[in-house]
Amino acid sequence: MPEAAALSHLALGDLAARQLATTTKTRPQMASISPRWLPRMMAWVPVEAGVYRVNKVKDASRVEIACESTGERELPETFVDYEESPREYILNEVTTVLDVHTRIADIYSSPHDQIKEQLRLTIETIKERQESELIHNKHYGMLNNVAPSMRVATRTGAPTPDDLDDLIARVWKEPAFFLAHPRAIAAFGRECTWRGVPPPTVTMFGSPFVTWRGIPLVPSDKMKIDKDKTQILLLRVGEARQGVVGLYQPNLSGEQSPGLSVRFMGINRRAIASYLVSLYCSLAILTEDALGVLDGVDVGKYHEYK
Repeated sequence: MPEAAALSHLALGDLAARQLATTTKTRPQMASISPRWLPRMMAWVPVEAGVYRVNKVKDASRVEIACESTGERELPETFVDYEESPREYILNEVTTVLDVHTRIADIYSSPHDQIKEQLRLTIETIKERQESELIHNKHYGMLNNVAPSMRVATRTGAPTPDDLDDLIARVWKEPAFFLAHPRAIAAFGRECTWRGVPPPTVTMFGSPFVTWRGIPLVPSDKMKIDKDKTQILLLRVGEARQGVVGLYQPNLSGEQSPGLSVRFMGINRRAIASYLVSLYCSLAILTEDALGVLDGVDVGKYHEYK
């Protein structure tokens, strides 16, 4: 027994053997990456020269029209006037320079290409920022451009079916989807279940979405929560519907996807390879009733079931 015990100490251990073993290696994982449903569901419009002008009718009530079944009268003369100074939206740039040492790229590129993975993670981070800018940007972000008449306050704090109905009544011309923090959607689900009307779900992009009145509630962690209070947006999207549209610059050099480009900037004398990653985007609300917001949404209310 002592001899066997002594021999066991000479055996190759698990930790040592693992150093030479072939293991399955994953691509780099980053917890901050989200599904980013908002850009997927937004209608996107290409913008030439970086400017998008929203022309609007000045006063539709002044357009005179005759509607009579009998009698003869002089036909009204009219024209549709336009606002003299329409709003123009300028594309915003989200950009960074990625640096990779060529030695690292040459030696450590198996099984995963270091430059490719660095670019992928950088692009994912920029796209996360894009979604946040579409919501919060001080110039074109949705929350900063909601018309006062399109703001609705919750009745009791928690998001109820009645509150969402009020929002639908404001954005009633073919609303496309609600946008809310996952905790706000969970809070709405609790209120519906408490009332005995659990909301149905629908499958889109291979994932389930809670709906209300047939309109999906799309989750986004970019909708901020402050002291258990947040907001819920309701959008109509697309130019044809006079809704909310995303804007991007087409035909970029090194284009990877609409509005996104990657350009090689060269290698310096320290053997550092640099890549310029740029994303050009903005957002326009074509008519005031295309976007509504539910304010004061309390996500911290729970019910005690007996």
